[in-house]
Amino acid sequence: MIQTVNLGSQGLETSRQGLGCMGMSEFYGDADENESIATIQRALELGVTLLDTSDIYGPFTNERLVGRAIAGRRDGVVLATKFGIVRDEDGTRRGIDGRPDYVRRACEASLQRLGIDHIDLYYQHRVDPDTPIEETVGAMGELVSEGKVRYLGLSEAMPETIRRAHATHPISALQTEYSLWSREVEAEILPTIRELGIGLVPYAPLGRGFLTGRYRSADTVGEGDFRRSDPRFSRDHMDRNLAIVEAVEALAENKGASAAQLALAWVHHQDQTFVPIPGTTTRRHLETNVAALDVELTGDELERLSAIGTASGNRYGDMSTVNR
Repeated sequence: MIQTVNLGSQGLETSRQGLGCMGMSEFYGDADENESIATIQRALELGVTLLDTSDIYGPFTNERLVGRAIAGRRDGVVLATKFGIVRDEDGTRRGIDGRPDYVRRACEASLQRLGIDHIDLYYQHRVDPDTPIEETVGAMGELVSEGKVRYLGLSEAMPETIRRAHATHPISALQTEYSLWSREVEAEILPTIRELGIGLVPYAPLGRGFLTGRYRSADTVGEGDFRRSDPRFSRDHMDRNLAIVEAVEALAENKGASAAQLALAWVHHQDQTFVPIPGTTTRRHLETNVAALDVELTGDELERLSAIGTASGNRYGDMSTVNR
């Protein structure tokens, strides 16, 4: 059974690795719904308790899918969802909203779609620059008092914002991108959350799939896949980033593991309490990712991986909604 850890210092316990469900509904091309549900249920069988979704994935359809998958299994799930990025049913983006009345409406809608009576970990998906963080987190705290939410989280927030939020209501987790090739959080964010007793949930721990070695050219990314607009998958940065992957693959071959497993193991070895949420839509890849928990890295191997370097190119084509 997968080890459990304390995510933050507020009492939230979860498996040491979670499952990102976003790609089951959108962004990474088509996915088979039945296989996605089977993947979620297999994750629970393996001891993966943290499931990560958001109201905007789909939009709105991913929460319904997760809700169907966990029906009758609620007691074994730590369910995380998010609010704050506003989209219409047709997918049109309407900006970011952190106003208290929106927080409440979004929570009620998520509860209904998920078919549950409380959310275990409720994140503000992106910080609203037009609403003081104290007002947003204050409204989130009211949901905790009412029993609709158990613990609070932030996504893509900077140290000052994290401090202000945590002073308003205890924050249990920060979700942000962190991987072997994306280490921006190490300078200021990690010291801040460690000081405050906030856990880290790294998303895209496999570089949105790049670190698996699957993508060898910009043409590998299919139509309808948002990675076609990701700078790190573009022709301008492909050669530099492929060199990172090839270095990971060479080390993985010597280790008898896959590149994906080595990249995930590197994240796990940075801190025993980090809970990465690699996403997948198939049971086969899920099982490969879970097996990364058994990959032991020596000090020398960790140094060699860390020395490989970080990615070329921004994390998003538009960085305006992160780092707030």
